[in-house]
Amino acid sequence: MKLKPGDKAPDFEVSDELGNLLKLSDYRGRKLVLFFYPKDNTPTCTKEACNLSDNYQSFKDLGYEILGISKDSSKSHQKFIDKYELPFSLLADTEKNMHQAYGTWVEKSMYGHKYMGTARVTFVIDQTGVIEKIIEKVKAFDHSAQILS
Repeated sequence: MKLKPGDKAPDFEVSDELGNLLKLSDYRGRKLVLFFYPKDNTPTCTKEACNLSDNYQSFKDLGYEILGISKDSSKSHQKFIDKYELPFSLLADTEKNMHQAYGTWVEKSMYGHKYMGTARVTFVIDQTGVIEKIIEKVKAFDHSAQILS
């Protein structure tokens, strides 16, 4: 089943960069931006994370929390956060349970070679846990504007 705006966001329980377990219910009463990205410290993923970081105060002013999700480890996430001074948590979905629930673990193709990987997709979730917006064509350089428009 493909998620769409108006659907209840799938619950999750995933470790952040510090090993703390975070759940969707932890964010009840707050708006949440969940951005799925393929890999820490890769050029496009770094541009996307830094664009969100550069505009973090605008998100906070509007009541949003931001969480990034990839299948990288907590240790990898902590290095990524430290290197780029990211002000938000990154979730280590190493078992890909969250990817499966949100439909972001997909078949991809490069140079005719098919493989499974993370789709770069962002979900904007309201205070009650309902998906408000899904961005499937992410512009890494200008992602904040896509979310806030």
